[in-house]
Amino acid sequence: MPSTRISLILVLALGACLVACTTSSTVSGKVALDRDAKWAILPLENHTDTPQSALSAEAIAEHGLRARGIASIAHYPPALSRDSLFEPTERRTVDEARKWAREQGAQYGLTGAVEEWRYKVGIDGEPAAAVTLQLLDLTTGQVVWSASGAKSGWSRDSLAGVAQKLMEELLGSISLERKNGAR
Repeated sequence: MPSTRISLILVLALGACLVACTTSSTVSGKVALDRDAKWAILPLENHTDTPQSALSAEAIAEHGLRARGIASIAHYPPALSRDSLFEPTERRTVDEARKWAREQGAQYGLTGAVEEWRYKVGIDGEPAAAVTLQLLDLTTGQVVWSASGAKSGWSRDSLAGVAQKLMEELLGSISLERKNGAR
């Protein structure tokens, strides 16, 4: 009987470990995008109570695109920020940023929203992040790729680390090609 209890405890402990760090994501269909085109980071909307979480997510997303080999990335001017700590009532539209990006000659614009960016309340205080991303073809206005995901980590993980892993997973689903067709 004691070995049955130990086995049950071990199974429950393993199950708890697997649930403690979870990822959930959905990605739209694959489309091959031009790695050599000019890309733009557009404002992300902050749907959280955490100030400047969208700015953090934008920085991580920009790095994620550069790590995938996209060299030409423009970042919208700070005056168009929707997540300013000092001017919280300053709400510029993403349309202004799209217009700016088109004027810069960008073909693609990454935008979206931050849905969760916090440490959960409780004994362990696990980090949790959730984002929705859209990649727009700025010449047509069409959404050419989109992804949504959420990730939580262990109590010793950092929020930025969890968010970076989530962004890597989401952005990693973008299929990139060079103009000459090489991947």
